[in-house]
This record gives sequence, C-alpha cells and structure tokens, in this order.
Amino acid sequence: MNITITITGTTARITPRGEIDYDTLPPLRAAVDRLPLRVTDLLWDLEHLSFTDVAGLHLLFGPAPQDGPQRRTTATGLQDQPLQLLLLAADLFPTAYDVTRLIPDTPAGLVTRMP
Repeated sequence: MNITITITGTTARITPRGEIDYDTLPPLRAAVDRLPLRVTDLLWDLEHLSFTDVAGLHLLFGPAPQDGPQRRTTATGLQDQPLQLLLLAADLFPTAYDVTRLIPDTPAGLVTRMP
C-alpha cells in the first residue's frame, strides 16, 4: 500500500492507494498516529482505493486514541465497492455508521438507498 499525506494548516489529507484490509490497517493507523497535534480535520481521499473490507470501517469509524486529539473525519472520492460497503453498514447499523457525518456532501436519499 502506498500512502500519501498532505498537511495544510489544521487539515491532513491521507490518500491510500490499493486495498484496505487487516494487513494494510496498521500502517494506515500509524500514519494517523504520526500526524501533528495541530491537525483537527482528517480527510481520507479514497479515489485510489479499489477495495475495503470491514477493516476500512474500523479505520473510518473507530474511536480516536484516548491520549490523542479528537479529529473531525471525512472521506471523499469513494469508488463503487467501498461506497457499497459504507452504505450497507449504514443501512444495517445506522447509529454506529453515520455516513452523513463521514461524507457530509452525500445526498440524504443515497444514505438510505441500497443500489
């Protein structure tokens, strides 16, 4: 997995390329853990993400470390398979997977519609 990180002010943009699964989850979490404390907004650019399993859900919706800063997490560039997984998780567990928080520009109808 190739990971690109760009920090602008208080926003970090993390762009993984490849797949997110339990083998690639640790380096992605480590990338987040290494962010400067001044970063308050975390944007996952998933344009180059071809696949994710439940590990992607853990990454995007997992709790922040207790000793780390609280960051607003959003995602952009979702491809078909990762988007399908997020929508399925939101449909099955709406209180645990608030897709409207993660993808603020998602049309309301899309969150409740399963393609």
